Parts: sequence; structure tokens; C-alpha cells
Amino acid sequence: MTAIDITSWILGPLLSLMTLLFIFRIVLTWYPQVDPNRLPFNLITWPTEPFLVPLRRLVPPLGGVDITPVIWVGVVSLVRELLLGQQGLLHMIS
Repeated sequence: MTAIDITSWILGPLLSLMTLLFIFRIVLTWYPQVDPNRLPFNLITWPTEPFLVPLRRLVPPLGGVDITPVIWVGVVSLVRELLLGQQGLLHMIS
């Protein structure tokens, strides 16, 4: 097993998990009465908040809607495709 295979093996599930967490974060915005600091919701907010805070400074909420999780879903999906897709960089190297 090469270093590229190990990287792909770790990076694939990690990027998938981050995409899933950001999608859950989008769904949580539909329910404003939910306290994001209580279990089980804090399992979604704690890993995603460090990514969302800097982007919120650049992209303020539009019409009261926080679109930063949507942007991160796009970014993580793009990175995953560029690195691990059928013609991704890691597949082209190996």
C-alpha cells in the first residue's frame, strides 16, 4: 500500500463526513428553536463552526439566511472531486 492509497483511504471518508455534517448544519438552520449547544446537535455544530465563522465575516447572512454551510458543501465537494474523483489528482499520480 502506497502513501497515496493511504491518503485516499483517509481523505475520502473525512471529506464525506464533513459534507454530511455541513448538510446536517443546513437542516438545523430550518429549526431555529433547536439549541445547537445541546446534545446531539453540538456533535454537528462543534466540528463545523470553525469553518463557518471566518466565512461569515466575508459572506454575511442574506435576508436573514446563513448561506455559509451551503458554500462549504460546495467547497468540500469540489475538493473531494479534484483529489479523489475518477480523474482526480491522487488517482492520476498513482
